[in-house]
Amino acid sequence: MSWYDEVEYIRKQARENNKFFAESLPMIASENVLSPLCKEMLITDFHGRYAEGTPGHRYYEGCKFFDRVEEKAIELGKKLFNCNYVDVRPTAGTTANMAVLKALIKPGETATVLDLANGAHISFGKWGAAAVRGINLVSYPFNDEEMNIDIDGAVKLIREAKPKLALNGRSVFLFPSPIKELAEAAHEVGAYLVYDAAHVLGLIAGKQFQDPLREGADVMTGSTHKTLPGPQGGVVLSDHKGDTEEDKSFLMRLNFGVFPGVTSSYHLHHVAAKAIAFAEHLEFGEAYAKQTIKNAKKLAESLYDRGFKVFGEKLGFTESHQVLLEIGPGKGKEASKKLEEAGIITNMNTIPGDTDPLNPSGIRIGTPELTRIGMKESEMEEIAIFYERVLLKNEDPKKVRKDIKEFRKNYQEIHYCFKEGFRGYDYYEIVP
Repeated sequence: MSWYDEVEYIRKQARENNKFFAESLPMIASENVLSPLCKEMLITDFHGRYAEGTPGHRYYEGCKFFDRVEEKAIELGKKLFNCNYVDVRPTAGTTANMAVLKALIKPGETATVLDLANGAHISFGKWGAAAVRGINLVSYPFNDEEMNIDIDGAVKLIREAKPKLALNGRSVFLFPSPIKELAEAAHEVGAYLVYDAAHVLGLIAGKQFQDPLREGADVMTGSTHKTLPGPQGGVVLSDHKGDTEEDKSFLMRLNFGVFPGVTSSYHLHHVAAKAIAFAEHLEFGEAYAKQTIKNAKKLAESLYDRGFKVFGEKLGFTESHQVLLEIGPGKGKEASKKLEEAGIITNMNTIPGDTDPLNPSGIRIGTPELTRIGMKESEMEEIAIFYERVLLKNEDPKKVRKDIKEFRKNYQEIHYCFKEGFRGYDYYEIVP
């Protein structure tokens, strides 16, 4: 192939990918779509520039315009999350977690965590960022019925283990965590509590979930591309004011954890898009978060009514953007593949009791992207029927795929952003 053919091959895959998702039901809980103004920032000249350090204190010249953007992103972040400290430099949620671990705990020291099988994120697991830092991990007990940390058992564990950090990082996040109780126990033994809000950052910012920084968390990390529908990236937040020597030292450690800890230059075009996303979420975030949760609850109820095993039944299934289904021992991957063939994009997921993450027994479903393109409760009821047809009635996925393509034709506009009603195919298509 010539160089031109190689380039065209890549462009074709991108166009095919865009078309595929425009004709499907994207329901991966960690995914979302960008507004046109966020997307615009990603193709600016910021993309190729460097800005190590902080505004006004750079290792490179030529940063005066970007300094204004980063300062605005920090200002908007403080307003959105009602906090005193915002660092928008992390390039991913996992990078934000790595920065906090670098800042606040030494190799060999102890942190309390949630097990992966109980919904923890891999960055706080024995194969992820915590392992890179060489941390001794001790797991919280878990209440399978409530799909949450066992409060009394976790408090007891923290008092006995005396960790340096009490971590709350979750990838399956159906209900708010008992942060107040965990933070009180952590502070008793001189530990910091770290809340990984990667999945629920937009719900928190929209004031529809819990408020970790007011409930006692010392640090909150997050991803800026899930329920907060911005560019892929991360953020570190704290309500510590830096008004004492201890507080100043704490915030300085966080700063150093990000740079030079785990970043050099930090994707300046993404920082600009984060600033846009923060501004949009200040305007539209509450309505978007409310509808996202309403959709998740209705979808869970509808799936349950059609015969699916849905976790969290006794507590209303979910209070977030997520739904967790039990498919059968080791059948999560097979089920997610069948759904993909039908045009429903999900992911296999471990459930309580699973020991093999490559052959889990569940599926995790999310509503952020469907909400973003204008779907509401009635559409969730229709979508539950598609799941039933594929997984319970064993219809040919190709037949269901045709019906999903037709169904999706009516949902091609992006909502909850400054250019309301932006056409989906304008968004999804790459200019030839």
